[in-house]
Amino acid sequence: MKVELKKEFRFEAAHSLPRVPPGHKCSRVHGHSYRIELHAAGPVDPHSGWLIDYAVLDDAWIELHNLLDHRLLNDVPGLENSTCENLAAFVWKRLRPQVPQLSAVTVWETSDASCTYRGED
Repeated sequence: MKVELKKEFRFEAAHSLPRVPPGHKCSRVHGHSYRIELHAAGPVDPHSGWLIDYAVLDDAWIELHNLLDHRLLNDVPGLENSTCENLAAFVWKRLRPQVPQLSAVTVWETSDASCTYRGED
């Protein structure tokens, strides 16, 4: 049996987008209540009955949470242009080595705007 599961995490941070057209509102420093969904996919282990222990996702996330929460994302190396797209790829690249079952990262920067990254083809 193959499944996909997801676990949700949250953090608060500020950023600005330095590459938008002059005068664009997102060029000013502003903040978001980010919601991150970590998706894992693959076969269910017949012995344990699960794909992955949710605690593995919790443990993998904690370091990133500490790096991102209540920060100016532009100051985080690799997030100088901290678009939703770049943030999703950043999270993927940091977590995929620890969680090989990671199949997608979804970043919600508002309640109705998100980006999902599924790695490189």
